[in-house]
Amino acid sequence: MKDKQIIGRAIIFIETNLYEPLTVESVASAVSYSYYHFHRYFQVVMGETIGSYIRSRRLTQAAYNIVHSDKRILDIAISLYFESAESFTRAFKKRYGITPMEYRKNGIDVLIGNHNPMQIDKITESNYVNLQPEIVTFQPKCVVGFRCYMSIEKNNSIEMWKKLNAQLEKQKYISINNNRYSIYETSGTCLQNTFNKNSETTLFIGIETSSDNNIPEGMELKEISGGKYAKFIHKGAVKNLISTYYYIWGVWFPNSSFQLDDRDDLECYTEKFLGAEDKESQIEIYFPIQ
Repeated sequence: MKDKQIIGRAIIFIETNLYEPLTVESVASAVSYSYYHFHRYFQVVMGETIGSYIRSRRLTQAAYNIVHSDKRILDIAISLYFESAESFTRAFKKRYGITPMEYRKNGIDVLIGNHNPMQIDKITESNYVNLQPEIVTFQPKCVVGFRCYMSIEKNNSIEMWKKLNAQLEKQKYISINNNRYSIYETSGTCLQNTFNKNSETTLFIGIETSSDNNIPEGMELKEISGGKYAKFIHKGAVKNLISTYYYIWGVWFPNSSFQLDDRDDLECYTEKFLGAEDKESQIEIYFPIQ
């Protein structure tokens, strides 16, 4: 199957039919492939079966509705084709570690383990098939730059990048290369069962340097620890980067054999980053794994 965008078309079909009877056969038919070939291809590319993906997306949609609507939990479960209240509660607790009622009382949407809805107007069909990571050993590196507080909801990284670039230009700073990093520092607010769009963490942004290089006034030096990482490539505009993260958090990690390690995750902007709006830009994303 040469046309990998077929996976993107299938996902779009699933997204727009969550509240309709969905079967593996109907998804395969919607993209004009036989059930036999398509269900095997989907599993190879996505790391899970079509049925598992549909169930996971419906579970996430149910979690969203539990927090953002006043509908009865049973009605939400039935509308998304869960067989019974008992099976829904079992599946929900297995995913989130708490019951649907407890989740409603907490009133937050966790991100890790969620198949968040695709922003169809902002993401191309091919995004979902180019995100199988490379497992790499990352060598320790030093970065000079600034630290700030942020969350997904309140992301001020653009302002920080402008500040960094202005400071580097002002001081005519010479680095060992032009690689720049966004480092999301690990903290107790980013635990798997509680991490959500309002969880505050610290972001360190900077440019790669050597440990013995002079640190410009007003900046700090940070070392990125080495170790095993899952390396993903985001291709496209920066504004669509969150969709890539939703895929990593919601699809890849829950279905992989890897566990997140207690180290910082990061983005690397190399010479392949062609600008924030360029559709051909590439950003390397590294998640620490055990």
